[in-house]
Amino acid sequence: MPSARGRDSFEARRRVSRRRRDVWVFTEGELTEPQYVDLVKDMQPVRRYQVHIANDTRRDGGRRGSGDGRSDRKPRELVEAAVALLVKLRRQVGAVPDEFAPVVWCIFDRDQHEGIDQAVRRARQAGVKIAFSHPCFELWRLLHQQAYTSTFGGSCEEAARRIRFPPGTTAQQRKAVTWQQIHGGFLEAKKRAIQINEQHDDRTRSANEIRTPTSGSSSRILE
Repeated sequence: MPSARGRDSFEARRRVSRRRRDVWVFTEGELTEPQYVDLVKDMQPVRRYQVHIANDTRRDGGRRGSGDGRSDRKPRELVEAAVALLVKLRRQVGAVPDEFAPVVWCIFDRDQHEGIDQAVRRARQAGVKIAFSHPCFELWRLLHQQAYTSTFGGSCEEAARRIRFPPGTTAQQRKAVTWQQIHGGFLEAKKRAIQINEQHDDRTRSANEIRTPTSGSSSRILE
C-alpha cells in the first residue's frame, strides 16, 4: 500500500501535469481578502492558475468568518506558515519547469504590525511572495471605485467609509467584497495606486504594494 507521502507526491505531480500552476495564498483577513481573491480568480477568461486560500476558515459558503478570534493571522505567523507549506510543496512536486512550480503568497496590511520588515525578509529568502497593502486593504477596494489622494492618517476608516454599498447594507455585510464593487475596476485601481505610490516614499506606499496571484503588490498578485 503506498505511503501517505507517496500519495501526496503523486497528487502534486498530477496537478502539475494539468499545466496549471498551483498558487497558494495566506491572507491576514479572514473574509475580505479571500473573497477578493475568489472573485478575481472567477473573472479570469482563461484559468492559468489553480488558486487556493491556504488558511481559509470561512463558513456559510464563504460569507462569514469563523469568529474564533485566532491570533495566527499576523504577518510573521503567516510567513512562517507559508514557508513551511512551500517547502512541503517543493518536496512533493520535485523537479518541474519553473512555470509550473508551486507558488505561495502572503497578503497582509501594513497597519501597525510589529516585525513587518523581518517577515518580508524571511519570505524573500525562502521564496514566498509578499503582497501588502498600506495602510490597509480597504484602500485598495476603494480605488476600484474612485481615486483617493488624502493623507494616510486615519485613512483606513475613511477609505472604508467611502466604499459604495447599496442602501441598508449592514456593518457585517460591508466586510464582504462583491462582484459589482470590483468588476471592470482593476486597471483603474492599479493606475490610481501607482499614482499614490509616486507621491510617497517607500515607508508610506499605498495599495499597489499588494500583488495578486494572477497581476503588482495588491495589483501584482492579481495579474
